[in-house]
Amino acid sequence: MKELIPVERIESKILLIRGHKVMLAHDLAELYGVETKRLLEQTRRNAKRFPEDFMFQLTRQELANLRSQIATSSWGGSRYLPYRVRLI
Repeated sequence: MKELIPVERIESKILLIRGHKVMLAHDLAELYGVETKRLLEQTRRNAKRFPEDFMFQLTRQELANLRSQIATSSWGGSRYLPYRVRLI
């Protein structure tokens, strides 16, 4: 049986973007113990199960703003703009 994830760890990953509480797709994948690629695949494959605005990709400006707020890049310099998952 898997251990429960401390609430503080989850809350520390939540960001406010476009007026919504969101989490980086890679952070959500980490919490579920799966690769980000697999999380994105399954979300796309089952798109009808999610609200239309469930997931969105950051703009370059949003990414620049986020990077300026966080000293260390937590996504390791990915070549792609990171996805955000809206928390409902």
